[in-house]
Amino acid sequence: MMTEILALIPARGGSKGIPRKNIRLFAGYPLIAWSIAAAKQSELVTRIIVSTDDEEIAEVAREWGAETPFLRPAELAQDKTTDLPVFEHALKWLEDVEGYRPDVIVQLRPTSPIRPHTMLDDAIRILLEHEDADCVRGVVPAAQNPFKMWRFNGERKPLNPLLAVEGIPEPYNAPRQILPPVYWQTGHVDAIRDATITQKKSLTGDVIYPLLIDPKYTVDIDTLPDWAKYEALVYSGLEMVSPGKSLRAMPETIKLILCDFDGVITDNLVITDQDGKESVVASRSDSMHIKKLREMGIELMILSSEPNPVVLARAKKMGIEAMHGIGMQDKGRAMREVLKQKNLKAENVIYVGNDLNDLPCFEVGGWNVAVADAYPEVIRAADYVLTKNGGHGAIRELCEIVLSHIK
Repeated sequence: MMTEILALIPARGGSKGIPRKNIRLFAGYPLIAWSIAAAKQSELVTRIIVSTDDEEIAEVAREWGAETPFLRPAELAQDKTTDLPVFEHALKWLEDVEGYRPDVIVQLRPTSPIRPHTMLDDAIRILLEHEDADCVRGVVPAAQNPFKMWRFNGERKPLNPLLAVEGIPEPYNAPRQILPPVYWQTGHVDAIRDATITQKKSLTGDVIYPLLIDPKYTVDIDTLPDWAKYEALVYSGLEMVSPGKSLRAMPETIKLILCDFDGVITDNLVITDQDGKESVVASRSDSMHIKKLREMGIELMILSSEPNPVVLARAKKMGIEAMHGIGMQDKGRAMREVLKQKNLKAENVIYVGNDLNDLPCFEVGGWNVAVADAYPEVIRAADYVLTKNGGHGAIRELCEIVLSHIK
């Protein structure tokens, strides 16, 4: 008989720290899509359900492959609502309405979206291999040692040690190496037996086995700075489950950086006077490292659909080549022609874009880069997304990344 393993993803609508957090785009995809992708790519999960009180979240969840057979009651979607009643509600609804009862429930919190490929199945297998296990919980080595922590009783009152260690009279003065190892629970995954929730009324039970997780995957998104920090981790080359394609690493050998003009060299806005003359805004800082890259054998070139001579004027000022006035559907062909003329392999070329007309070039480039404010479909297709917007130092940022890479 097949073991029924339900992945249950809690995603309420009323996030205060980051409004609409669960469907906000994280590295090009709705945040909730990352947890759904982890469940879909599991070999052992048999069903995926999102528990939400929000119809918009439910719709996005369905688009990415999860079921939303019910909406969670509002009273179970408050700021102080704990996880247990949310899971009890889901399991009761499924049994009462569908007669469905899973053997194992896997909790996937959307705020820990970066997961190794085998994480879910590793947790499930540990649970199934140990009959005494109520739950398997993901843990990482603790960044701070609690044996060196104190209870605070007030500014003018003595401190008390938080914890004691048998055989070590003053653990707060002891070398870290002789203290017991301590681990921190993460939000990546919990594999829980049905009986733990329905009978023991707990999400962990009494016997909790660990799934040791590499600390580089430690992610818990709570604030907007967290968001930017962990998006950068996605583009660092770390192996992880993704809703989209696998991201390629920067080539070891780079010969050419090709970039679009509007929205990459410029901020994608145009100023038009009463005579129809157009002006654009660009960042002087983008020229900063071009000479140094050239000395290292790396050229920078503009490839643009824009027919306005401002493209050539800006390229001349930057001291780089430019090809402009290319039709939207011809950029991929034009890029191949450039590589042929320069006798370059596509694998040694970086392409930087921001909009849909750059996607044909993404099919050619060895490493594809998007500016921070690129169109969502371009961000999804990119191997790397910069932190700077087009026209605001994006090219300088890329140049500094390349220079750091080749040192």
